[in-house]
Amino acid sequence: MNLPRIGLGCMSLSHAYGVPPSPEEGLDMLRAALDAGVTHLDTATLYGGGRNEELVGKALAGRRDDVVLASKGGMAPVNGAKTIDGRPETLRAQVDASLQRLGVDHIDLYYLHRWDKKVPVAESVGALAEAVDAGKIGAIGLSEVSVVRLEEALEAAPIAAVQNEYSLWSRNAELGMLEATREAGVALVAFSPIARGFLAADGLDPDELPEKDIRRAMPRFQPEHWPTNAALLPDWTALAEEAGCTPAQLALAWVLSRGPHVTAIPGTTSIDHLRDNLAAADLALDPALLERAGDLVNQLTVSGSRYNAGQSVEVDAETFEEDAA
Repeated sequence: MNLPRIGLGCMSLSHAYGVPPSPEEGLDMLRAALDAGVTHLDTATLYGGGRNEELVGKALAGRRDDVVLASKGGMAPVNGAKTIDGRPETLRAQVDASLQRLGVDHIDLYYLHRWDKKVPVAESVGALAEAVDAGKIGAIGLSEVSVVRLEEALEAAPIAAVQNEYSLWSRNAELGMLEATREAGVALVAFSPIARGFLAADGLDPDELPEKDIRRAMPRFQPEHWPTNAALLPDWTALAEEAGCTPAQLALAWVLSRGPHVTAIPGTTSIDHLRDNLAAADLALDPALLERAGDLVNQLTVSGSRYNAGQSVEVDAETFEEDAA
């Protein structure tokens, strides 16, 4: 599937990072993003308990054909608790609900947000294939999956994209998925390509994060690991200055350099940051400098696992030994 090299992950407009903007501010942000040239919007059933899809739908009024619209099902709040449910009947209902909230007659790309380990992935994918046949979705994606799961899914239906976390500090995709997607002609959509804001080098202080910010529960932002990670930032900032771009742009340029099938969907609530992010697609940086970026920030120089124990059980993607410890 041909996707824009840089899109917009819309989650932070409704929850997860910091305090989300008001619905009015979020709508203004999305409209400004479309005006700035964003042509790929990524949302999900989970985000804001459906509110994010409603917000994206309002922004797309009269502009539906301007974007590749992506959403996700298979993970949603149920009675206030995040619930992974990949049963076909659940996915059928969630696709219909997504269409209604978005106010559209089809969604270009619909992901299985998480593999439900109680349901064979072929069954979940089969339900989404039915939605493709019905014209409700254009293509099927998978999120936070392993190469084995991708291969199983491909036996059941065409898969257009895999959306896994990928950045300089989260290299799990290099344990097979980067190559597997390239060989299969599947887009690899990198979420959190700026390392959950870390590589923006904008003075992030974990102690000042709002109580419900999801990073508070992530090991890399916690006291036993944060000092080691923060110590990387002066050299990281200096490298971006040498490259003539912002730290966030350097992070995005590195991700995009991993292959023409790799795209990125950074999230932001700032239109200025969004414009900077979009400009990263046009950077022509010295490969040697990008290699130095990779040498500076990688799974060996970063302290702490990607997720905590509770979060890790939700994902299927390949894991480094230090993440499994």
